Amino acid sequence: MTDKQVPVLIAGGGSVGLATALFLADRGIESLVVEAQDGPSAHPRATGLGPRTAELLREAGLQEAVDAVCVNMTDGGLGKIYVRTLAETDFAALPLVTPLRRMWGGDDISPGRVRGLCPQHRLDSVMLPAARERGAVVRYSTRMESFAQGSNGVRVRLSDDSIVRADYLIGADGVRSGVREAVRVGVSGPGALGNPMMSMLFRADLTSYLQGRRFVTCNVDNPGVRGMLATVDGAKEWILHTECTEAVDAFSEDECRSLIRAAIGDPTIDVEIVSVLPWRPRGLVADRFQVGRVFLVGDAAHAVPPLGAFGLNTGIADGHNLAWKIAAVHSGRAGAALLDTYTAERRPVAQTTLDQAVRRLPDPQLHWGSGPEIAAARQAAGVLNAPVVQLGYRYDSAAVIDADLKLPSTEDLSLNLDGSPGSRLPHRWLDHDGHRVSTLDLVGPGFTLLTASRHWQRAAQSVAESHPAGLSVHRIIPGDWSTTAGIGDTGAILVRPDHFIAWRTPESPTSPAAAIIRALDRISAQSTR
Repeated sequence: MTDKQVPVLIAGGGSVGLATALFLADRGIESLVVEAQDGPSAHPRATGLGPRTAELLREAGLQEAVDAVCVNMTDGGLGKIYVRTLAETDFAALPLVTPLRRMWGGDDISPGRVRGLCPQHRLDSVMLPAARERGAVVRYSTRMESFAQGSNGVRVRLSDDSIVRADYLIGADGVRSGVREAVRVGVSGPGALGNPMMSMLFRADLTSYLQGRRFVTCNVDNPGVRGMLATVDGAKEWILHTECTEAVDAFSEDECRSLIRAAIGDPTIDVEIVSVLPWRPRGLVADRFQVGRVFLVGDAAHAVPPLGAFGLNTGIADGHNLAWKIAAVHSGRAGAALLDTYTAERRPVAQTTLDQAVRRLPDPQLHWGSGPEIAAARQAAGVLNAPVVQLGYRYDSAAVIDADLKLPSTEDLSLNLDGSPGSRLPHRWLDHDGHRVSTLDLVGPGFTLLTASRHWQRAAQSVAESHPAGLSVHRIIPGDWSTTAGIGDTGAILVRPDHFIAWRTPESPTSPAAAIIRALDRISAQSTR
């Protein structure tokens, strides 16, 4: 049997593995995804998509398709609530929370938008066919049995005894990652947090209780049950999480049905148990995210407790960060040293995200609440506002020149997106060639130079004709955006393919072309130039 050759093999076909395959495919890199389960999981472990994830789905052309499968939370949204039972609660009297779009910071922060919750199985129903249509191969009922890496690639044995040779192996195989264990990468962090839990996915028509309202999560506490209801479709599909103090097999269908009815407050309601899944909140971060040609993404790299919906979103951002770097190295646009920046950039983000999730556990209102009093309480507890966690982080690595890690604000995301090297490019809507586009839409598959100066524009165009890293250039009309971005009328910003700023200068030197070449060589690890 001839060994199959593929640029990237991804072990793990959950949401993060599929997203990584999708991002690679959009950059022209084929991948093989292998997943031990016989198909996509019907039991969602996460439901919330953050603004950065929405941006990445929009970049992939999937925003509308994902938005269509989201549970609408733009009206009647209650956020997180606390009740004795659903039946005893006057939902119409409960105050509405800040709409999701405004909570993210408004239209001036990000072009990415979804209307509400998107459980993982719904997200996967969009990403799986999209990844396949663009060239990714996804094989279910297939395990990665073993692998060995050398200087030229990774040799992987699959459960059907076939051999795959890949340039790179990505472990997206969850918190108990076999890939991570095989490369002997340790973990640090608080470990298990709280008692083991049982997640019960069920179907029951709860619309008559909710009175036209929708919650994200609902803590219930009464003599019959103490736990948390989570929305899956907002009408007939839900999850109840309870502590699992007994043996797993004690949760029979009848016992689960009894607990669910106690949470609803109706002993006669028809309840269909779909699946039951034991789990335990954990907090850990891998010591390294890369060993040679092997990389870790998602829960294989970091496990984050669910409060805040940070885990899935952080994992998807991992895949996006890694995908453009693999594509740049694979195509020869960058040196292999660029891949070393993956751990340098994503591990600090994972550490901060874990810290922020743990800090919220004693008081969830630090995450869900709004207003001056909550903001003051967050500051006292060292808690960043959720949008800052999701989108306000900054990178410091060899792929950023003169990174500035100091965040101007722990509350106002817009203040952090100020054009500093290492931060995400500030978003603004522009009229570009007769079309309304975001500044993020101007970012190409290579590097992109944005400037209000014709001097910089001409220089960048001359560099673009010959530099192997790939460069596009766009002139922005001088105004409030160029001021916000810190370049005024005379400077320039160099943006990476992942929308993050690699270099910024407010000045116009005598030889801007030479300055651009030096920056591109350094960032893309072009050691041979």
